[in-house]
Amino acid sequence: MDRWQAMRIFAKVAETGSFAETARHLHMSPPAVTRAIAGLEDLIGARLLVRTTRSVRLTEAGSRYVEDCRRILSDMAEAEAAAAGSYATPSGTLSVTAPLLFGHLYVLPILTEYLDTYPTMAGRTLFVDRPVNMIEEGIDVAVRIGRLADSGLAAIRVGSVRHVICGSPDYFARAGTPTEPADLKAHRIAASTGAFSSPEWRFRDDQRVTVHIGLQTNTNQAAISAAIAGWGLTRALEYQVGPALAAGQLRIVMEDHEDPPLPIHVLHPQGRQAPAKVRTFVDLAVARLRASRLLTGGH
Repeated sequence: MDRWQAMRIFAKVAETGSFAETARHLHMSPPAVTRAIAGLEDLIGARLLVRTTRSVRLTEAGSRYVEDCRRILSDMAEAEAAAAGSYATPSGTLSVTAPLLFGHLYVLPILTEYLDTYPTMAGRTLFVDRPVNMIEEGIDVAVRIGRLADSGLAAIRVGSVRHVICGSPDYFARAGTPTEPADLKAHRIAASTGAFSSPEWRFRDDQRVTVHIGLQTNTNQAAISAAIAGWGLTRALEYQVGPALAAGQLRIVMEDHEDPPLPIHVLHPQGRQAPAKVRTFVDLAVARLRASRLLTGGH
């Protein structure tokens, strides 16, 4: 049995949760996938997967082993790419992740410009408002907003973005304009269930206020739409409300009490020299993001 191929099959089964789906992805027959997994389990001497009529899940040993498989397969792909010359010329597929709305507004135009520059390249995006494990999900480059935890990733700061409180002119005409954090207790609040959904809002000089979230939405845009419609206030990153601010639909309040802006970084895995597809995209992304009007303080 080709151990490398068996590891590749096992990693794909762990990713898809399906023998049949793995067979389709790898252009194999389902029995061949089953034989490869069985052979790998015999070779290792441990059960890697539990299969039922409805699902496939990893055992405890399988969960540990799949991480090693992904690392080994990544190292092998890297070595093969180096031998093929992709460290000199961009090739293959570039996978990029970013927060959902930020990805749509800022990262996607950069990626399409990149693909126009390198037409033999392919691109893949994962725009989601959740933490993404770059190694597990096969991501080459990430754009992240907020303070970074320690990690084995190279990080280049490209700017920062304000976290602002805003509402519509009509709302302020009816309900008054808050000027101090404590004033927020008297206002209606719309907030999403994302990263900044805590009812405890922090301000400059470590001031904290627990607000009443009267409308909780599952997307940032829905909370912003409620604020535009005059329902109440919302708190958002400035780029998220940029078009509404420019159109006069929303107005920022309490600017003197804002926390310091949140940093924005472009990240990619450290280690050996990054392949050309990563280096060239990072160079473009850093230049374009640092030039953006709403993202300041990149240097």
